[in-house]
Amino acid sequence: MTATQAPLALCCDGVRKSFGGHAALDGVSLGVRRGEFVALLGPNGAGKTTLFQILSGLFVADAGRVTVMGSDMRRDPVSALAQLGIVFQQPAIDLDLPVLANLRFHADLHGLPRAVARQRIERLLDAFGLAGRARAPVRELSGGNRRKVELARALLHEPAVLLLDEPTAGLDPASRAQLVADARRLTAQARAGVLWATHLVQEVEHADRVIVLDRGGVRFDGTPAALRGVAERDSLESAFLALTPPPSDNPARRTVPA
Repeated sequence: MTATQAPLALCCDGVRKSFGGHAALDGVSLGVRRGEFVALLGPNGAGKTTLFQILSGLFVADAGRVTVMGSDMRRDPVSALAQLGIVFQQPAIDLDLPVLANLRFHADLHGLPRAVARQRIERLLDAFGLAGRARAPVRELSGGNRRKVELARALLHEPAVLLLDEPTAGLDPASRAQLVADARRLTAQARAGVLWATHLVQEVEHADRVIVLDRGGVRFDGTPAALRGVAERDSLESAFLALTPPPSDNPARRTVPA
C-alpha cells in the first residue's frame, strides 16, 4: 500500500481557535497518512504553532475535531497522544543529562520494556551518527546534533504520526539539510506520517504534499509541482510568495485548490 492509499493517520477537521477576538485558526482542515511527508508551509504568524499546539493536545480548539489513528484528541487524549511523536519549535530536552539518559527517560514515560528500549535507542543513535556521543551531556552537542537527539526521542516509541514545528530553527544550512534528509529517511522506514512545519521553502522541495497556511487558513493543499502550476510560477518560492502576499496587498484572500 502506498502512502496515498493509506488511511489518514492524522485528521484535522474544521479547527478554529481565537485569542482575544483574533482568529488564529479559521476552519483548518488537513490530513496526513502513514508514510507520507507533508510540509506545512506558512509565513511567520500564519498559525502554524497554534495548530501544532492543538494537534499535540496543549491547546483545546474552540471548534472542530482532531483525531490520531481514529482516536479523538478531545475525548480520548491518552490514546491520541500515544500515537504522536513531537519535536517542538523550542528545544525541550534536558541539556545537563547525557543523550542516553534523555532517551531512556522518554522510553520509561512510554512504558517501553528496558530490553526493547535499549535496542531502539542503539538503532536510532547509530542511524543519526550519534552512537559515539551517547554518554555526552546534551549541552556539549552542536545545535544540529541536539535536534537529532530530539528527533530520535520522538521516534523512540514508534509513533504513527510525527509532528515537527520549525525543527531547523537556528541551524546552519548544512545542518538544516541534514536534519530534513534524516527525518525523511527514518520516518519512511518507520512508516510514520510526518507534518513538518516551516517557513523555509527550500525544506519542502521533496515533500509528498505541501499545505500552505496563511492568516489561519489553508490556501493550498497539493504536490510541490501543483503549487507551482496553480500559482503560475517557475519556483516554489515565487509560488509561495504569490499565495501569501502582505495584508496590504491582499484585501481579498483567496484559496487555491490543488
